[in-house]
Amino acid sequence: MDASIITIGDELLIGQTIDTNSAWIARHLNELGINVKRRVAVGDTADAIKAALDNEITESGIILVTGGLGPTSDDITKPLLCEYFGGKMVVNEKVLNHVKDIFTKRNRPFLERNLRQAEVPDNCQVLHNRMGTAPGMMFGKDGKIIVAMPGVPFEMMAIMEDHVLPLLRNKFTGYYIVHRSILTVGQGESFIAEKIVDIEENLPEYIKLAYLPSVGMVKLRLTGSGENETQLIQEIEYWQNTLSERLGNIVLAKEDIPIEQVIGRALLEKGRTVSFAESCTGGYLSHLMTQIPGASNYFKGSVVSYLIEVKENVLGVSYQTLEELGAVSEPVAIQMVEGVRKVLNTDYSLSVTGVLGPGVDDGRNPVGTVWIAVSDGNTTVAKDFRFFYDRIRNKEMTATMAMLMLWKFINNQL
Repeated sequence: MDASIITIGDELLIGQTIDTNSAWIARHLNELGINVKRRVAVGDTADAIKAALDNEITESGIILVTGGLGPTSDDITKPLLCEYFGGKMVVNEKVLNHVKDIFTKRNRPFLERNLRQAEVPDNCQVLHNRMGTAPGMMFGKDGKIIVAMPGVPFEMMAIMEDHVLPLLRNKFTGYYIVHRSILTVGQGESFIAEKIVDIEENLPEYIKLAYLPSVGMVKLRLTGSGENETQLIQEIEYWQNTLSERLGNIVLAKEDIPIEQVIGRALLEKGRTVSFAESCTGGYLSHLMTQIPGASNYFKGSVVSYLIEVKENVLGVSYQTLEELGAVSEPVAIQMVEGVRKVLNTDYSLSVTGVLGPGVDDGRNPVGTVWIAVSDGNTTVAKDFRFFYDRIRNKEMTATMAMLMLWKFINNQL
């Protein structure tokens, strides 16, 4: 069974809003063995929405639509769908009571325009939205399933989880798509491909291997499809283990998880803790680390030493070193990493200091220069990097390389 995803909103086309809905929906459909054939984004115009529906109904058996279900004049999806499927708008009493209940709980007045949220086409199945006022709507046409949902991500997810996914799971069973991942570090995709060429050539035709490179890492994704789920899982995990054994110590994890989660597991296994001293990243490393549930078991905290006086007064960085060499230098990175380890009393520590840009350098280093240091109290290692992107990208690159250094240090590979 194929599916199409249509996302509606001018904000998607002008880049004001990033479409996360399609990615979430596609991932969950894939887990059910439903292939996403196309993802289409259209603006808030009737002609664009109609054209998208016409096209996708000829291509897929399932069409999932998000966006344009609000109470304002630019929310045109609901009346358009009513016309498209030949229905008429009616007030649904259950939806009306739900909407009024939400406004009462929030101590907000119920306006006349909010009544529009309770109006639905009379030829649709209403899907309750426990997270908001706009209900989902499901239509049928020529054996096809068309579902419209709000564009607000957490509302869409609620409707998908409560109604759409259970329906699809019951209706379309018997075909499975299984993924397994291997996260590698320190080698490029060409090196990896050469090392596993014979294994890749022996993969059965229903199991495919994809190379997904990123900064300092390459993710290998095995995808298998078939009708026997148990057998498929056994086979794909056999090939996952075979590839992992061949690649040896460059394997970071046999899961599709972020490196900060890998680091967290390593720290938990060792019963160790870590702290950060962040200058140019401004707390971004700490944000990544605390995205992982249970991070408080191994991550004690950080010092965001963005200004020189914080480096000096909190972390104990030498004033003379700062004056002579500047904040972006190897000695400062080392003093920062050793200072934060002592201040927060952790087993490991990590520090970053750099010039991310844009604009002029700091008088000593070109834009994109970053020093990263790691320490365990006995050994301290510092390395310099040079990045050539914009400020945000340089920050992301710094975070990735810092996490890689920390992981290698913890595993005695640095």
